[in-house]
Amino acid sequence: MALIQTSLIWVAYAVAIAILLIIASVFVYVYQTPRDRAASVTTVCIITMSALLATILLLPVDVALVSATTISKEGRKKDWATPEAVDSILYTLKIVYYTLFSLDAVLCLLVVPFTYFWHEETDDEARTMGTQSFGKQFWGAFKYTIAFIFLVVILFLVGFFVPVAKDSHDLDYFKKLLTENRGERALTFALGLLITIGTVIYVLYTAAGLALLPVALIKSAPAISAPNLAANTASQLEQNRERQRQLEGRNEGREGGLESRDRRELEGLVREERTLIRRERLAAETQGEGRSWIVRAWIKVEAVFRPFKLLFGFLLMLLALLIFVSMLITGIDKAKNSICKEKCGYILGHINIFQPINWVFVKAARVFPIDYILFLLLVLFFFAASVVGIASVGIRFLWIKLFSIRKGHTSPQALLMATVMLTLIVLAINYSIAMLVAPQYATYGPQTFCDRAAAQSPDSKSPADCTSHPASIKPCTELAANPAAKQTCTPTLISTFLNRITANFPFFGIVAFWAQFAFLAVYLVVFVTTLFRVPRLDTEQLDADLEEEEEEGLLSSTGRRFDATWQDITGRARVRQERWAAGYGGVGGGEGGDE
Repeated sequence: MALIQTSLIWVAYAVAIAILLIIASVFVYVYQTPRDRAASVTTVCIITMSALLATILLLPVDVALVSATTISKEGRKKDWATPEAVDSILYTLKIVYYTLFSLDAVLCLLVVPFTYFWHEETDDEARTMGTQSFGKQFWGAFKYTIAFIFLVVILFLVGFFVPVAKDSHDLDYFKKLLTENRGERALTFALGLLITIGTVIYVLYTAAGLALLPVALIKSAPAISAPNLAANTASQLEQNRERQRQLEGRNEGREGGLESRDRRELEGLVREERTLIRRERLAAETQGEGRSWIVRAWIKVEAVFRPFKLLFGFLLMLLALLIFVSMLITGIDKAKNSICKEKCGYILGHINIFQPINWVFVKAARVFPIDYILFLLLVLFFFAASVVGIASVGIRFLWIKLFSIRKGHTSPQALLMATVMLTLIVLAINYSIAMLVAPQYATYGPQTFCDRAAAQSPDSKSPADCTSHPASIKPCTELAANPAAKQTCTPTLISTFLNRITANFPFFGIVAFWAQFAFLAVYLVVFVTTLFRVPRLDTEQLDADLEEEEEEGLLSSTGRRFDATWQDITGRARVRQERWAAGYGGVGGGEGGDE
């Protein structure tokens, strides 16, 4: 029975990884520019994103495996859950965790930089010289990657020799967090540093995206379908050029050139023609012409779900506000009730204030895989918010914008840099979810223990039966000193690992904890701002062309949405003979029509 249960948990994890691989592939293909696509960049980005999402989605597997060793209703270990069996489960989890964390670090610090320089060498030399050997290209990329290799070596050497915090607590839980193995200490230090760097990016980008994503879904939707846009644009462009030919033919051979009235009209037609050409190109790109089948399929899926954007946006807004409230409650609880404060990174012994998201996850964890599905949706929401934040703000150095992340227009270099940023952000999301969003769930899940002292009646001499005293069954906590709790409660490996980082290196814990309040502040500022201001970037068209389209009035908050949706799904336009409806005629302000 135990083998079947653990096997089902790992099968669910494998299914989730397959879904993540599809999501990562779609993201890369949709955002990268088709004119400059490189197989090496595409492969590395997909593998890296899949690995980092697989790392964070190991948390509910961790919770399910340790929770499977107990009977929550009775507050005791299952008969098969001997110390040896539990240690075997934890050892397997530790191998998977360390493998994924090490893979994330190697991909982020070595593989992605090498791929970046590999592509740079191809751009700079292969295009100018026309040919280049594999050896020269490899050495050209490797010589720049040497600096990152030295960085990794220095990082692990510092972690190997840096002293850890001294034990200042009597509780066994805190004593177990202090690392003795120097190799494990080096990995702990390296990941702690990466989480700290990722937390800074997480505060700036994910917080903004968490506020922008729901509001953008609510406030923007295309008012005309891409096929209809293309058909009407082609018709109007033909009329425009015909009118230009009429004006030029009528004034051919006339001394002094065009009359002033005709010259003004022709100038207006030329401006209108430029706008129509840009609109025609935008419509072609929106339909996915010349793009891969994945991009075209994604466009169809977007069109199918477009009518639900308003409802979906409201639901995401409520979820974001719930996350905000839950994080704020846990943050206040940690700041006020942590028994070690900054000395151990504000580890919270047990939850003192009701926290909604944590409560939902603890209840859902009793029936696997309900909590896994909810956790997958939560992680995807954070990931999508991070993408929207990076796309909205752009990749910057201080105030200088280096790259833009735009659908169908993202260069390989920008995609690789965004992948590194997302890797660091996901490490920070891992800390945020485990330590603030759902701390009890991420630490012990639904595990409970039997407090026999509370169940024992004063007059009874026989052992207490917790099943007949529900009040004696208590949730597991870090501060539980009861011998039964020590025997029954098994903390998850991810909570132990994150708490080990903050306990051994308190500086990382202090930065990560107080950065959560900065995250909430950035979210609140951006959310309030977007309520009174239309987002500059729509979530469907995260590119500069959409800004031009918005300025020309091609988007509207209401009207013709369902008709446009159906035309986008079928790919057929209903060509109108009359001029476009209000807001679509007279693009360039030309005076004349057909005479």
